[in-house]
Amino acid sequence: MAISLHPLLDKGIKPGKKDFAGGTLTCKCATDPVTVTLKGNVAFNHACGCTKCWKPEGAMFSVVAVIPRDNLEVTANAQKLKVVDPSAVIQRYACSQCGVHMYGRIEKKDHPFYGLDFVHVELSKDEGWAAPEFAAFVSSVIEGGGAKPEQMGEVRARLKELGLEPYDCLSPPLMDLIATHTAKQKGVLPA
Repeated sequence: MAISLHPLLDKGIKPGKKDFAGGTLTCKCATDPVTVTLKGNVAFNHACGCTKCWKPEGAMFSVVAVIPRDNLEVTANAQKLKVVDPSAVIQRYACSQCGVHMYGRIEKKDHPFYGLDFVHVELSKDEGWAAPEFAAFVSSVIEGGGAKPEQMGEVRARLKELGLEPYDCLSPPLMDLIATHTAKQKGVLPA
């Protein structure tokens, strides 16, 4: 039996729909759930092994993507949201009742990802979200207790089997975006 990474990944990765219009994310509360509406599709959807992202019970990885912050709106029960760690770069807004992270926002205007919000599309019943493309911070699943060091070969092999290239940072296109942003700030590239 293949190693279990995340319920969404373990079933095989479904392709997204090219012209997907967006949908609604809902927390796990049975009554008065927090809802977040996303206009349009997400980008850079990926499996994340970091220790900060929300993961469903028993999952080794989270599945997280980004969307322009102007395309995200909290549409119900915003009063239940609280920032998990105010000192973190990504301000993760979680439901104070069920604990699910509804979105993460970067408020630091000079950050390369400012203007993008991080979301978990698995919280949506809508189908068509962009499929996961890669796996980031893979080694961090050791830190989070999801895997033992001797299991990492099997973890990486399973990710590759699913078509997700494993990285111990971000994917090359995202690392290029960070480097380009930094180079523009330093004047190495024109702004």
